[in-house]
Amino acid sequence: MRAIRVASAALLGVSALVVSAPAAHASGDSSGFWARVVPGTVEPGGRVRLHANGCDQSVTVSSGVFDTVVIPRWRTTARVTVDRDARRGAVYEVSFYCGTFWQSADLRIAGGRPDPHPRPDHPDHPGHPDHPDKGVKAGAGGSLAGFDLKEIGLGAALITGAIGTAYHLSRRRADESDA
Repeated sequence: MRAIRVASAALLGVSALVVSAPAAHASGDSSGFWARVVPGTVEPGGRVRLHANGCDQSVTVSSGVFDTVVIPRWRTTARVTVDRDARRGAVYEVSFYCGTFWQSADLRIAGGRPDPHPRPDHPDHPGHPDHPDKGVKAGAGGSLAGFDLKEIGLGAALITGAIGTAYHLSRRRADESDA
């Protein structure tokens, strides 16, 4: 009889773990796609290397400071020349597109003093007219080394509750059968 109780509790605990795993996995970027620009600061007219890894298809790279480039799926890098008329001190967003996934990196143009409050209507503003607004660039907020403490706590609570319920029900059945 004890073996049945232990097996029931284990099965219920594993079931809770299996049910909660897809939700925890869905919040992370499971694609493994990442991108960067090297060097991160360049003179106008200089060359940079675009790196994109973890994409099983061609990667399209665009920015307001160079022509759109496609990195073929069998390669991970491409070199581009920054426009000679790039505004010194400006920071341009470089967007990497891998199917439905995208990454962005900043490319700083060397020299000059950046305007802390550039006006979008100013001719030197580095705006991104070809790119839709993607929202705020934010960090992993509330996570530690890829682990979201809220999700870990919720998962632990679900598993503890499932094991506790199984134990309680098995004890109640044992008491009923002994009486």
